Amino acid sequence: MKEISKKAREIILKMQQGELTESVIYAEIAKFAKGEENKKTLLRLAAEEKAHYEIWKKYTGIEMKPQKGKVVKFKFLARVLGFTFAVKLMENGEGNAQKEYALLAEEVEESAQIRAQEEEHEEALLEMLDEERLQYIGSMVLGMNDALVELTGSLAGFTFAMQNTRLVAVSGLIVGISATFSMASSEFLAAKNEGRSDAFKSCLYTGIAYLITVALLILPYLILDSSQYLTALFAMIAVVILIIAGFTFYISVAKGERFRPRFLEMSLISIGVAVLSFGVGVLAKKFLGVDI
Repeated sequence: MKEISKKAREIILKMQQGELTESVIYAEIAKFAKGEENKKTLLRLAAEEKAHYEIWKKYTGIEMKPQKGKVVKFKFLARVLGFTFAVKLMENGEGNAQKEYALLAEEVEESAQIRAQEEEHEEALLEMLDEERLQYIGSMVLGMNDALVELTGSLAGFTFAMQNTRLVAVSGLIVGISATFSMASSEFLAAKNEGRSDAFKSCLYTGIAYLITVALLILPYLILDSSQYLTALFAMIAVVILIIAGFTFYISVAKGERFRPRFLEMSLISIGVAVLSFGVGVLAKKFLGVDI
């Protein structure tokens, strides 16, 4: 075996460890992933990562064990957020490896082959994954966006008009639950009119996304004192930003979309509506002479 430099050996050891760990992660996720084609794809990815590990082992002569913490982490993410999100997030973490491959190119001829496979073949295989929850991302986005815009505006308006967190929470809960049923039924009817057989699932995903968003937005008004209505308002806006950031990150990883433009667009719309609605609440209280 050709002698390699100390720097190259350090890089190879790191890559060898990563390939073995990822091979185990793919194999573990394949055990509970739904769909035979998905299982085959994941097992194929596991086999390729293991083959890369064996190539690196020829240069180091070291037998390794997978990183248990990383395996547990990605298995958990796969169960909670879906295997497509988990494996794509894992592969995104390899972006910094390109410089290391460039350094290895002069000393390890197989590195070029492994790099090409990592960039092209694995990307193509990942695109083959077909997960049900990703098919309904549109319905989830619809439900979440609608809840964010409508309820953020309603809660902001109620906040100044009522100046009591408990009253705002009750009013928001009534509006939120009513809007959940309205949104879900509208999605069901729209899907039925389009002749889709998955109308019920579509409305279910929309309704669940809406209801979860409603619960999170109302939470600050439930846990804070009744006189802390302004604190609750700012906390609610912070929750809105966190929800948008979290969901946008999920979509950007799972569907390969850009994070920044979508995040800024959704944040500006939701916060803009909140500001306008707060102004409506101020005007309503002043001109209608209502004092609660």
